[in-house]
Amino acid sequence: MNTLVFDIETIPDLDAGRRLYDLEGLSDHDVGEVMFMKRRQDSGGSTDFLRHHLHRVVAISVLLAAGDKVSLWSLGKPESTESELVQRFFEGIEKYTPLLVTWNGRGFDLPVLHYRALLHGVQAARYWETGGEDQSFRWNNYLNRFHERHTDLMDVLAGYEGRASAPLHEIATMLGFPGKLGMDGGDVWERWLAGGIEAIRDYCETDVLNTYLVFLRFQLMRGRLTAAGYDAACARVRKLLHEDGRDHLRRFDAAWSK
Repeated sequence: MNTLVFDIETIPDLDAGRRLYDLEGLSDHDVGEVMFMKRRQDSGGSTDFLRHHLHRVVAISVLLAAGDKVSLWSLGKPESTESELVQRFFEGIEKYTPLLVTWNGRGFDLPVLHYRALLHGVQAARYWETGGEDQSFRWNNYLNRFHERHTDLMDVLAGYEGRASAPLHEIATMLGFPGKLGMDGGDVWERWLAGGIEAIRDYCETDVLNTYLVFLRFQLMRGRLTAAGYDAACARVRKLLHEDGRDHLRRFDAAWSK
């Protein structure tokens, strides 16, 4: 089975914010700030992290491992609409039925994509299959928390216990991988306001790389990869980084080599 590791980056859904809170006429920055303020009020001041349905997807990055080939890219173009990004993501699942691998995908990425697909009318029959049309999905589908077709590494490694979950950066760094390099999810909104969509897409790709490297170690731990197979898989990632040549991947490679 092909393996598709993915990550999304989001900003406040400004259109929804304007409609929900009657904010027509305000700038994007000010609409976002009102949405964060409303969230702080609703949470009693504990967080300004917006609820899932109020996130707009601005980047989806993926790593596809198919046989001995590893590919890494961000869907669409920097100027692509959210509808196009979400459509492309679910079209890939429809066509290839890959194993999905995420870090906190069940808690964040996939619920956000559900709401955005609902908003844009994106069809995703294969993703939502649970055995009615394909009996093999009865026992292994994308939606069941305890099935492998979507493997949320954060959830699985924590034993499905929220109190045991850990940040990707810390686990990746602990294992000797680069982790986050000068940017994290909290920076995305300001980067987007400043026109930095390329930097957001690059950051998203490095999160995908970290997730895949942790996944390889997970596969080694549970006996799905031999030690030689694990080394070979890591070497394929190294080869990808060397051959791609983009700055953010060169930095990732250099940090991995330290």
